Amino acid sequence: MTIEHANRPIVISGPSGSGKSTHLNRLLKEYPDRFGFSISHTTRQPRGQEQNGVEYHFVTKEEFLKLVDQNGFIEHAQFGSNYYGTSVQAVKDVAQKDRTCILDIEMEGVKQVKKKDLNARYLSLQPPSLEILESRLRGRATDSEDAITQRLAQAKNELEFAKTPGVFDKVIINDDLEKAWTEFKAFCVSEE
Repeated sequence: MTIEHANRPIVISGPSGSGKSTHLNRLLKEYPDRFGFSISHTTRQPRGQEQNGVEYHFVTKEEFLKLVDQNGFIEHAQFGSNYYGTSVQAVKDVAQKDRTCILDIEMEGVKQVKKKDLNARYLSLQPPSLEILESRLRGRATDSEDAITQRLAQAKNELEFAKTPGVFDKVIINDDLEKAWTEFKAFCVSEE
């Protein structure tokens, strides 16, 4: 089955711990030839079993800032002491495979992409509440107390931003995994 280049990229945003990775992994597993994930760059250290070039391109701060200077990013932002960004090349790599590109980006990145000519569709995946989000973040046991506090403050800002009219085409509250997955899949598979 050939997918037309007319497929618009899909920007997925939401706080850390909202379930983006769970849904994205499931989508890519179910539709391996239809979607491609733009692999972001980051200066943070890998977590758990994360591999360079798979979950992220793990780079030094110097390498990251050099790419910024070369206009190599569609969007980029700093969170805490780490930088994150979606490179132009990562999106091109997916398009060259004739797949719909999926970008998993934070609020600041969404603001930047909205100013570009990407013609994307925008989805916000959200936790049912900040309390449940905090519980999920603590349950991961991958972040320090300071990092959790930072992520919760950022989540509060992101949830407020998501209320801005016209920013997102769809908002999904991830309170029931299967219900959220059904909505997530429907949005991604539709080509409107």
